Amino acid sequence: MDNAQTSEPRFNAEQLAVLEPIQNYFRGHAQDNADFMRKAFLPTAHIESMREGVFTSWPLDVYCERFKGTPAADEAQRRRTTDWIEVHGNAACARITLVHGAMTFVDYFVLLKTEQGWKIANKAFQGQAT
Repeated sequence: MDNAQTSEPRFNAEQLAVLEPIQNYFRGHAQDNADFMRKAFLPTAHIESMREGVFTSWPLDVYCERFKGTPAADEAQRRRTTDWIEVHGNAACARITLVHGAMTFVDYFVLLKTEQGWKIANKAFQGQAT
């Protein structure tokens, strides 16, 4: 099994379709590859968080600059799971958890069903010590 994919709760057919961009997102992290991130997100997406009490909002291009093509040394120990997905028509939201060594991140995605399939429209996240 691709390390970017982990065991998932049982999902219905539409929720499984929503998993496609999430799995690309997981692969982007696992391979440190911005190409997978660009497949996962709409080009207009923003990645947002509160970092040390300061609101941070990165457009997708700035976020993708973080990926250099060198997977983390501890990649084999990292875990990424989809906790839940809720779908209403052409809109969905999902929560995922990423355990990346000393840090655990909880990401919330807003997704839209486009002509190209489901895409992450925006991401908000929180990171804390594992």
